[in-house]
Amino acid sequence: MKLIHTADWHLGQTFHEYDRKAEHLHFLTELKTLIRQLSVDVLLIVGDVFDSPNPSAESQQMFYKFLRDVTAENSALQIVIIAGNHDSAARLEAPNPLLEAMNITVRGVVKRTPQGDIDYSRLIVPLMENGKIAAWCLAVPYLRQGDCPEAETYSQGVGRMYERLYEQVSDKTKPIIALGHLQATGSEISENDRSERTIIGGLECISPDSFSPEIAYTALGHLHRAQRVSGRENVRYSGSPLPMSFAEKNNKQGVILLEINGKETKIEHLGMDPPVKLMSIPREPSPLADVFEAINQLPDGEINAKSPYLEIKVLVTEPDPSLRFHLEEALKNKSVRLARIIRILPKKVSDSNTITYEELQTINPMDMATDIFRRRFGGEEMPDAMKKLLQTVIHEVET
Repeated sequence: MKLIHTADWHLGQTFHEYDRKAEHLHFLTELKTLIRQLSVDVLLIVGDVFDSPNPSAESQQMFYKFLRDVTAENSALQIVIIAGNHDSAARLEAPNPLLEAMNITVRGVVKRTPQGDIDYSRLIVPLMENGKIAAWCLAVPYLRQGDCPEAETYSQGVGRMYERLYEQVSDKTKPIIALGHLQATGSEISENDRSERTIIGGLECISPDSFSPEIAYTALGHLHRAQRVSGRENVRYSGSPLPMSFAEKNNKQGVILLEINGKETKIEHLGMDPPVKLMSIPREPSPLADVFEAINQLPDGEINAKSPYLEIKVLVTEPDPSLRFHLEEALKNKSVRLARIIRILPKKVSDSNTITYEELQTINPMDMATDIFRRRFGGEEMPDAMKKLLQTVIHEVET
């Protein structure tokens, strides 16, 4: 059995006001080609299909056209999709009556039985091969606090969810695949990347021990960097197919190919080059003269759909309303698209309490709160109980 693990498509995302439809279509075309060429049996889409819980009609059309085309080209293909924190779970599940006829399973809502218990059986999806069950999939969507079994903490509740699902698999002689949209302990996020911190802070990290060692493979979504978790070869993030921010410009995009043969699982990352590159100049924030010199080194040409997105980092000593105008003038006849300008104060100035809007965006709310607590209470650490309460508030605001 061959499976492809992918996640965090974020269809409908605009990149600093630039439309990314062409980039997403490029990825979907590449994915369709891979599925056909490799004769893939199962496609796993592990959350954040859309960038917003209320995606545009155009984004939804692109997604459902992909599903229709890929299943028409590969009649035996089975697709399992879970909702991420950016998705509307109910909206994603709404077309289920139609999608199930196309051998597509979507799980976004954790439903309850008439007795009020979690309906675990609904989250256990059989993976078929030649009309027979070849493996089991624990299709767990992004879990909110009320979705989990009772526990003292969110992370314990998530762990219990996977434990109980594993216990309820009727035939454990067949391989088991687990899906999850979460942040696992030991995983790495891109530095200063708020796009990956929109739901989970350090107190909500999920231990890889939540996934039984008997599970053949755990397919994760939420973090945009392709990676193994805590050194476990079979617990992985596929990463996003496109970089979602400049902090991710050096990530390796792609999908993961699994080949399961009995107890043996072969895992391979298949790289995909994004059609549009991300560039940052200069390498470090520099005075305006050095910025103009770096701009001179950029390639000449007309701007088109494949022109790189450009981030400019400039040191400033005072407000300059004309800065953007001068930079745009210097960029004329350069084959790049200006996405953002980061204005950085020199260290001797920025040691004050004043920070730029761009700097503020990179600060984790929990880090800010704990720093303020230490300064107000003579260096003491914030109590764990207070951290948990604050994290709950942050969690509710950001979801």
